[in-house]
Order: sequence, then C-alpha cells, then structure tokens
Amino acid sequence: MPSFIGPPVVTPPFMTDDLWRPSAALQTLKQRAVLMASLRQFFAERDVLEVETPLLARFGVTDPYMDLLTADNPLLGGQVRGERYYLQSSPEYAMKRLLAAGSGPIYQICKAFRAGEQGSRHNPEFSMLEWYRPGFDHHQLMAEIAELLVAVLDSPEPKKISYGELFEQHFSIDPHCAAIETLELLARQHLDIQMASDNRDDWLNLLIAEVIEPTLGFDVPTFIYDYPASQAALAKLSVDQHGCSVAQRFELYINGIELANGYYELTDSAEHERRIQLDQQQRVTMVRPPMAADEHLLAALESGLPDCAGVALGLDRLIMLALGCEHIEQVLSFSVDRA
Repeated sequence: MPSFIGPPVVTPPFMTDDLWRPSAALQTLKQRAVLMASLRQFFAERDVLEVETPLLARFGVTDPYMDLLTADNPLLGGQVRGERYYLQSSPEYAMKRLLAAGSGPIYQICKAFRAGEQGSRHNPEFSMLEWYRPGFDHHQLMAEIAELLVAVLDSPEPKKISYGELFEQHFSIDPHCAAIETLELLARQHLDIQMASDNRDDWLNLLIAEVIEPTLGFDVPTFIYDYPASQAALAKLSVDQHGCSVAQRFELYINGIELANGYYELTDSAEHERRIQLDQQQRVTMVRPPMAADEHLLAALESGLPDCAGVALGLDRLIMLALGCEHIEQVLSFSVDRA
C-alpha cells in the first residue's frame, strides 16, 4: 500500500435497529472536515472562486449511460408547475453557464445524484469536487491536480500514460484502429463473459474496466489521457502523434480506483448540439427515455464559452484514499440505507 494512504479507519458494526446512527465514525467525520478545509485553502491560494449552483434543475445530462433521480411537480412561485425536474448528476452545465458569463476560474464542492449506483465505491447521493480553469488545456489541469494530490494526500508525483500506450502495454494492440473482432477476442481471452455487441466502445470499455483499471495507480497516481474520439463526451478532439483522432480528456486512478475525469472542454456550440443528437440516437438504440437538451447551456455556449479545461473529482473517494477506508459508507455521515 502506498505511503500516502492512511491507516484503515474502523467503523463499529451496528445492529439493524441502530440505523439512526451515522455510518461513519465520528473521528472520520472530523478528519473529513479537516480535509475539506485543506481543499478550500488550496483553491483560495490560487484565486479560484468557490461557487454554488442548483442541485434541482429542469434539465439533466443526455449521457445514454446515466440514470438520473427526478423530482416531479416541484412547487415554483406558489404553484405546482407539473414539470419534471432533475437532481443533478454533476454541476457541469451550470458551472459552464457561469464561465460563459465571465466568472473566471471557479470550483464547487457539492452533492451529486445518480440512480442505481450503490456499492463499496458508490452511493446514490455523493459529494463531488469540480473545477474549471480558463486558459488551461487538459495537460495543464493534470499538473494542477497533481499539486492538489501532493498537498492533500502527500502523494508522490503522478505519472501520465496515453490510452493507446496503455493498450499497447497490456494487449500489444492499437485501440484506436484495432478491429472489433480483435477486441472481442481479447475480452473473451481475459474474461468469462456472455456479452454480445457490435459497438467497439463496449469492448474497449470492458477491457479497460475489468482488465486494466484494477492494476492502475498502486505505485503512484496514474493519469490516462487521449481517449478514443468516440468517447469524447464533451471534450475537444485532436490528432495524436500516430495520426489518430483522439479525445482531449483524461481519467485519474489511485489504487485501482477511478478518482477524476477531466476534459479540455468543447467550446463549439454547433458540435455540442451534434453530440447531444448522437446521445439521443444512442438512447433510442438502448431503449431508454429521451432527454431534452439543456436550453440554458446551449444559449451559454452560443454566447461563448472561454477556452478552458475542467475536471470532476469524486470527493468521497478522495477521502476514502486519504483515510485508508475500503467502503464509501465509512466516510459518509449517513449512507443511503440510513437516510
């Protein structure tokens, strides 16, 4: 176990009739508060403005793989509007509206919500640290995240490796051009699976999640960057040294845990709308309900989003790593089964 991971925190077991008690030890909550203060100090020293945005909004993300929690018929202006509102899975859209309005560098520590996510690393309600840096690209933002890890976790300097290099090391293939048959064969060689799919990304995601990810970040924190262009989400595209189109985004892993997901943010409003349409088509293919595009975000992008990089970091997971906890409920005041 790396030296920057603290000693395990032991949460005393409780009986079923003790569900009123917190899921985290009180000492853990005190340590959590200290860590939160150090995060705020980190951004204060860099003149990054702390902001708050709504947790409840008319629009949610169009990501076809995301399940959102909803609130029907909220009372607005003294009247029931009869509209469905969404508990936000990320403050991203609202924060980009602030950036378009001229906020400058901003960060937020907030709650986020995702349906159907519960386990040792997931709780339907969780805490997120998200920040945006105008004038940064994704490599500059990775450097700042490295500074944060050193300041908060006293971690060693992270290393960086491209998505393509990672697959070359593990499977001796170029993931950007490998045939889908090759990817499927590799998945079946390494995993006992019954999956059938004609989508390359399904096989790539399976290989990285089940074979590669559990090996990452045990010596030092590890950034993976330059993902396939088909996995760009809301990141800009570029061409790598081998002439492959890649997404200018990254993920950070420590002890096999995905801790952060960042982008050199897409600023082209027309391209943003095109990607939303692709999300909608994918939702239809997956027999999932359509999601309306966020009109406010599109208007903000049309107004002009500054060139910037942004990252979302799982705050509860960061605290788990800092305190040596193995389950997310050990760092939450009340996990979902105690809410």
